[in-house]
Amino acid sequence: MGSIDWDELRRVALEMTERAYVPYSNYAVGAAGLVSDGRIVRGCNVENASYGLTLCAECGLVSDLIAGGGGELVAFCCVDGAGRVIMPCGRCRQLLWEHGGRELQVETPGGVRTMEAVLPQAFDADDLAGMR
Repeated sequence: MGSIDWDELRRVALEMTERAYVPYSNYAVGAAGLVSDGRIVRGCNVENASYGLTLCAECGLVSDLIAGGGGELVAFCCVDGAGRVIMPCGRCRQLLWEHGGRELQVETPGGVRTMEAVLPQAFDADDLAGMR
């Protein structure tokens, strides 16, 4: 995989904030990820009157990844409606780990970090190996 075009990922993520469905919080989030095969997958948050059913932008991104044929995420970025880079929530960090692993490059407000740094000691399929 060549160099990561973080500007392009931020541009796609910001574009996705315009598609967000946020009638309750008015806090639009867009996400973009680079797949190992070069595709860019994307997502936006989708709120629900039953707040617990709200879908984060990362959920849409992972659905786009799987619907588009799967693959492994190699880079990820999410932004708010003003284009500021933001951190994924805890649930979404777990989703990103599942589909990118410890080496996934995540743009954070403090710079690019590996998923290992963003979610240390993550729970994953290896932890389930003894249960099969």
